[in-house]
Amino acid sequence: MSSHTGHPPRRASRSILPWLATPALVVFVGFAVLPLVGVFALSFTTWDGIGAIHPSGLTSWRAVLTDPGLPHALWVTFLVMAVSWAVQTPLSILLGTFMAGRQRYRAVLGVVYFIPLMLSSAAIAIAYKALLDPNFGLGAGLKIQTLSQDWLGRPGLAFGVVIFIVSWQFVPFHSLIYQGGVQQIPKSLYEAAQLDGAGRIRQFFSITLPQLKYTIITSSTLMVVGSLTFFDLIFVLTEGGPGDATRVLALDMYKRGFQASLMGPASAIAVILVLVGLTLALLLRRLGGRDAGASQLEGV
Repeated sequence: MSSHTGHPPRRASRSILPWLATPALVVFVGFAVLPLVGVFALSFTTWDGIGAIHPSGLTSWRAVLTDPGLPHALWVTFLVMAVSWAVQTPLSILLGTFMAGRQRYRAVLGVVYFIPLMLSSAAIAIAYKALLDPNFGLGAGLKIQTLSQDWLGRPGLAFGVVIFIVSWQFVPFHSLIYQGGVQQIPKSLYEAAQLDGAGRIRQFFSITLPQLKYTIITSSTLMVVGSLTFFDLIFVLTEGGPGDATRVLALDMYKRGFQASLMGPASAIAVILVLVGLTLALLLRRLGGRDAGASQLEGV
């Protein structure tokens, strides 16, 4: 009797789910799909952002794809993506594992770590730009010669500063993701490992990291796709300089569209960014998507 009476509510809940998802679908189509279609259509036109829009075929795409600066902007974008991922991921895993403890002071530290994420990227860039000024910044004030270098005037140092600030701002967010992932690991695994004589380091590499596989994929997807949209921090901090050392593709899109009034080529770059982001997200999804989907189905 109990099994027979349990089916109708489940069927009713499943029939309600499409109606509950409809508002989200409408918002997604209105604010994501339609603007993307509009940008794609705009990439086949000539427009200065003010006057009339004139169809121009593949003119904008030819201008972008034959521009010698495009490969460099792509290279800098992928370099920022790779280096920031390599810096943020280990730090986020370690901090997330540390904050997953039950001690009260760890919860307080978790709140403190989260503060940088609540600040505006533009405000962070202005603050660091003032602190790193070789004449009036922190180094000059403390009379420390090492800190008085031209951090934003030398290509290597400027790139390193961008990576440092990006990591400083976003490591707390990913640490929070890993904290939740660690807290979902069954404690029985650690108890069994302790009975076998495994120390904390052995437990971390044998239990924690393998159990965080799908959390790492999720965090890496957010990290990689998010790095394609770095604009405000780099624009305020270096404006793509010195030279083109930090000129990422998103900044190149802004300069073409809003400084040179070339909305067609800027839209073409926007489409390229979307395609690159989708490709990377799908590749990361394939690393664990099939197993994750199977595990989710088993839990239903």
